[in-house]
Amino acid sequence: MTGKYTEKLFILDGGLSTELEAAGLKIQGDPLWSAKLLHTNPKAVVDAHYRFLSSGADVITTATYQASIEGFVQHLSQTPDQAEQLLRSGVQLAKKAVSDFTSDNFPSERKQPLVAGSVGAYGAYLHDGSEYTGAYEAGMSVEELKAWHRPQVHALVAAGADLIAMETIPSFKEAEALVELLREFPDTKAWLSFSCKDAQTISNGKKFSEAVEMACRSEQLVAVGVNCCPPALIKPLLESVGVHRSPDISWIVYPNSGEGWEPGTGWKTSKETQSFAWQAQEWAALGASWIGGCCRVAPAEIRELRGQLLGTQQQQAVHRVQQEHERDQ
Repeated sequence: MTGKYTEKLFILDGGLSTELEAAGLKIQGDPLWSAKLLHTNPKAVVDAHYRFLSSGADVITTATYQASIEGFVQHLSQTPDQAEQLLRSGVQLAKKAVSDFTSDNFPSERKQPLVAGSVGAYGAYLHDGSEYTGAYEAGMSVEELKAWHRPQVHALVAAGADLIAMETIPSFKEAEALVELLREFPDTKAWLSFSCKDAQTISNGKKFSEAVEMACRSEQLVAVGVNCCPPALIKPLLESVGVHRSPDISWIVYPNSGEGWEPGTGWKTSKETQSFAWQAQEWAALGASWIGGCCRVAPAEIRELRGQLLGTQQQQAVHRVQQEHERDQ
């Protein structure tokens, strides 16, 4: 693998929806989640991306996790063409945040930020929590799953995403479908991250090691791993794989805060939750080179994570840029 994906370490952003909610936006419980704001408040999306960049993220992920052509048609009364443009706008808004950031006192030691086009599981569209079970896979074929994801992937690639983030995938069959679909876009790179229910298995019960082995047959994946699980599961999951991961594909890990989620009520917040930045050194030692956060992980945690992995000098430079931006607001 050559080019911009061969750096030793990429710091990912955190929970975009969490940051949008912290800014006072009401998206919890909406069937489109943060993707709704592509239509109703695009500036808020740009600003949230910027805060993650100024806190040290090398990669920002678009607000399209719960976006789809059908979802925008159904919930925002868009035409299919308008819905595709909304999907593309997720990339455009992220690229605007990158452009703004790199023109505002961009630290010389930082790499050019990347925009990852987020593709969530089919279960995210269903809005029933099944991206954490994969229960829907029994009634769908690989070809049906490919057909579902194709318009979303096409729109993100056409809009110029640097790579595709196929994330929170609970199902072996859906992962197979996404890896096959990626071949239809031969110039596109991606990562594939699973939702996992314990230290050995992905959410639908398949062994994580088997899912990783399947994914590693792809020549287009830059990383494979896990996201939106408690931090405590990361190390045992990676260790469970053994020799099944290709040396040409990195680990990607971006857990949530470790707080619990309850359907209907949302996240069970806890003052006792601790940053996982101190654990990230272990993940890096196991081969993770794409590390960040998911739900309930804010810019402050990403700044701490970067400082833990890259040292205090870069952490101070990142903090300085963030303070300068805040003064300008």
